Amino acid sequence: MKTALISGGAKRIGAQIVRTLHEDGYKVIIHCHQSEEIAQALCHELNSKRNDSAQVVITDLGDNKAIRKLTQTIKSLDLLVNNASVFYPTLTENSTIEDWDNIININLRAPFFLATGLSKILATSQGSIVNIIDIHSDRPLKKFSIYNISKAGMKMLTKTLAKELAPNIRVNGISPGSILWPQDDSQLSEKEKMIIIDRITLKKQGSPNDIAEAVLFLADAKYITGQVINIDGGRSLNQ
Repeated sequence: MKTALISGGAKRIGAQIVRTLHEDGYKVIIHCHQSEEIAQALCHELNSKRNDSAQVVITDLGDNKAIRKLTQTIKSLDLLVNNASVFYPTLTENSTIEDWDNIININLRAPFFLATGLSKILATSQGSIVNIIDIHSDRPLKKFSIYNISKAGMKMLTKTLAKELAPNIRVNGISPGSILWPQDDSQLSEKEKMIIIDRITLKKQGSPNDIAEAVLFLADAKYITGQVINIDGGRSLNQ
């Protein structure tokens, strides 16, 4: 049985990635930090379908020692999905060092050290890494300066690790467009949502399943590495 670790796997896109991989026969390791109750419920749901096929790991990805401990506890792995992410506005002129550390540490530093810390066991299984990036790695989102920088870094991280970890580990990325609205719904008015939809070539939002199916594809695509796929309904055509 193949094993996958999904960071930020308790809810939203992460939870759908977990479910899709589980349905494909993977044993899933669901990472969470502050969403333990939700993660445990998902784990129970999956284990009721297939015994001993899911587990939860609770780790603060902003803590280097915690990341190191996590990577040392995992003994077998075929797929790492770096999905955990921090997303909130930071006006450039008002951003703080705390904002920088919080966003960069979770969105960029953690994926790097998870990948390097797990590289030996991933190489043994000829496994792969899939990074969940963002179309705003190419097209900056106004008022989200540090987030944009973190995701641009994650895109280069993907390409760099694809070279550094070859030939035994494949590394690819997915850049979602408009899939789910922010958890804090007050960040966008209904008018702003309609403007976003209008800029999408297919004139609709995607779904978490669109991202999850792409993760599964890249996990199985033996001759693809160093690539970042935009899953955005064609929105990037209108940049």
